[in-house]
Amino acid sequence: MLTTGESAQPVRGGLARPTDQAIRLADVVSEPISAAALASLVNDTAAGATVTFSGDVRDHDHGRVVERLEYEAHPSAAQVLAEVATDVASRYDLIALAVVHRVGPLAIGDCALAAAVSAAHRGEAFAACTALVDEVKARIPVWKHQYFDDGTDEWVNCA
Repeated sequence: MLTTGESAQPVRGGLARPTDQAIRLADVVSEPISAAALASLVNDTAAGATVTFSGDVRDHDHGRVVERLEYEAHPSAAQVLAEVATDVASRYDLIALAVVHRVGPLAIGDCALAAAVSAAHRGEAFAACTALVDEVKARIPVWKHQYFDDGTDEWVNCA
């Protein structure tokens, strides 16, 4: 499970932070992830709001029963994710953000995309987290291979 590493130190103090300090984590990984672990990375005493997102594997898609899925990423996926994080951090008054996309085989209920954003106020935190998730899903070169209970499967472009 992705946890807060020793290198992840909370930022203390005022709200003006360089973008690179606001980004606590942006990565593509193969191990299990959680929004709760990312929330701990963006925790800060200056934060009045922390918003998290957990994009979980559901058991259906377009009326079909999904048994499992696998995500595959282009080698540039981690760099694209970092660029998205930088873009979002530069547009919002954030304290911190963290975002991770998982690749490899995932079971129903597993988290595929986790994000966490902290800000002084809830409006900014909600807006930034929404933008972060929407832009990751639009830009990251990750493909989903869904396996259905009827024995069929399909590839879906981007997560």
